[in-house]
Amino acid sequence: MRSAWQIWRDRRGRISPLRIGTLALLLLPVALAVYTFATDGFGARPLNDVIHRTGYWALIFVLVSLAVTPLRRVLRYGSMIDVRRMVGVGAFVYAFAHICLYVADQSYDFAKVVSEIVLRLYLTIGFIALLGLAVLAATSTDAMVKRLGALRWRRLHQAVYVIALLALIHYFQQTKADLSVPIFAAGVLLWLMLYRVIAARAERSELSTLALLGLSIVVALIIFAGEAFGIALYYRVSPMRILSTVFDFDVVRPGWLVLGAGLAVVIADLAASWWRGGGAQRGRAPAQA
Repeated sequence: MRSAWQIWRDRRGRISPLRIGTLALLLLPVALAVYTFATDGFGARPLNDVIHRTGYWALIFVLVSLAVTPLRRVLRYGSMIDVRRMVGVGAFVYAFAHICLYVADQSYDFAKVVSEIVLRLYLTIGFIALLGLAVLAATSTDAMVKRLGALRWRRLHQAVYVIALLALIHYFQQTKADLSVPIFAAGVLLWLMLYRVIAARAERSELSTLALLGLSIVVALIIFAGEAFGIALYYRVSPMRILSTVFDFDVVRPGWLVLGAGLAVVIADLAASWWRGGGAQRGRAPAQA
């Protein structure tokens, strides 16, 4: 057995390379922030920069936690489920740091902070997402699973889908210039949700490689169209004018990034199938002989 704070060990108390890698991933934003501060600094408003960084990484880790289920199926690596809660708690930690830094930026004027959260819609949405993450983090222990029961616990933690959507909306609303990263994040979330819908309707734990390819293409097309119509509405131009620039690679559209991420999953699925099938067996054949 392991102590609760020894998160680098698995349930049997053994050192887990997967958990160590996950912990390194969760600490990567801190390392990047320290490196940036030591080299270029955080600009004229360092606290504001760190506020945005923590919010961004909170959203990223929510998406990573949602990606664990598809990836463990694609990679045929069931042990990945062992780190899903770890990533989810990490997302809450960054979200909590996000709100704490915001309070510090407001000179710890709690009355003003409460007023801003109530009156500004994007802050209201972000705060609701934070509360949701807090509930999920507080109930992420084995003891809470036993207390709530597996079924109720699972239903409660399905709230992460709504939380992810709220966090994404918050990110969109507070992004004032380049929307390419929020749009890409929206594409990733759409892919993750459609994967679950398709798998549930097909009553299969894994999707075929062809289904993964089709899913990736469909989501990329939706992102291309959504971005084009969004820009067209904002600037009051024809969406076809925006779509005509899709193959202009001076600026890489989020749809291409979504497609690239989807194709990476398809390639991973093919590699895992080969490794688990003939490739792995051929690799073992000489030793068996």
